[in-house]
Amino acid sequence: MSEKSQRLVELDFFRGLVLLIIVVDHIGGSMVSRFTLHAFALNDAAEVFVFLGGFATATAYLSMARRRSESAARVRFLKRSFEIYRAFLVTAALMLAASFLLRPLFGHAPNLALHDLDSLISEPVASIAQILTFERQPYLAAVLPMYALFALFVPLILPLARSKPWLLLGLSLALWAFAPGIGEYMPSVDDNLWDFNPAAWQLMFVLGVLARAQPIYQRVSAHKLGWAVSAGAVALIAGMAYYKLLVLPPALDSAFKRDLAGVRVINFLAIAWIATNLARYGVIKRIASRLPWVGAVGRDGMACFVMGTVISLTVDSILFTLTDGLVNVPAGLAGDAIAISLLLAVPQVRQPMMGWFASKWRAPAPRAVAITDNR
Repeated sequence: MSEKSQRLVELDFFRGLVLLIIVVDHIGGSMVSRFTLHAFALNDAAEVFVFLGGFATATAYLSMARRRSESAARVRFLKRSFEIYRAFLVTAALMLAASFLLRPLFGHAPNLALHDLDSLISEPVASIAQILTFERQPYLAAVLPMYALFALFVPLILPLARSKPWLLLGLSLALWAFAPGIGEYMPSVDDNLWDFNPAAWQLMFVLGVLARAQPIYQRVSAHKLGWAVSAGAVALIAGMAYYKLLVLPPALDSAFKRDLAGVRVINFLAIAWIATNLARYGVIKRIASRLPWVGAVGRDGMACFVMGTVISLTVDSILFTLTDGLVNVPAGLAGDAIAISLLLAVPQVRQPMMGWFASKWRAPAPRAVAITDNR
């Protein structure tokens, strides 16, 4: 197998794994989430998700530019920005619909989008306008607005990543440094700041783009002191885990996320370095070959993300009500099993359905005309 295809297999696996983690991380009573990345690191699956998004974006852009043209790649990502915007609208609608359906029986669950639902019922025109302009971002739909903005700027980011990577990194770091002030001016209702400040999180996206466009890892790992970087990464991960588990107040932990605090970036980079080493030695490839359904989730990432939001909200609301918000190991494990199984089923169900709809809407083939010799 070529290096390119091997890398894509690992990319799909990581993306699928992250989507599965995101689902359980948003279930309050989950048992599995007590052992995922956020439990022992200062960052969580969000950094991995955005970084992989940048890496996958660069892969797709460079491939299209090579096969077709730069202009075709630029147009494709302008269209991609609209596709993500559309996915945001679908996700927002699903969050509101799920909250409406779950409210009669599970209305005390903390993550239902009840405030947004009440606003929609009382002021439908204003609420819809606020969703269309990103001012209102119902629960779990909040990551998609910044993704739409990132896709919009891909035609500017990718050429810089190839020709002037240090300039791109410098500009990204400068924007990240001023992000807290910029975030206050993002459009929002009731002066609520965005859950993800795009001016800050663009740094993670740009790092993913640079990791694909420039051979930084290969150069460092091939150096005679490359082992020292790996040892330092392990030490850093251990130190951050100690700080997270024994020192960091939970309230401060959540405050670190919106504007992408530097310690989160550093912790992620250390973990990413070790993960890349595992991929380099074929460990991830072997795991991916044994768990192909995880890669299937990664390949169908947009649909799985959208459906994952509904799965998380539904399972979280039911579990919270059944357990009165208390820790219940059997119920939590059952909720995890249901949520993970449902997400794994999404690509298995969606692909046949898409094929069926395509066959129904496909223009019928011209009917063969029998030719007879009447002579």
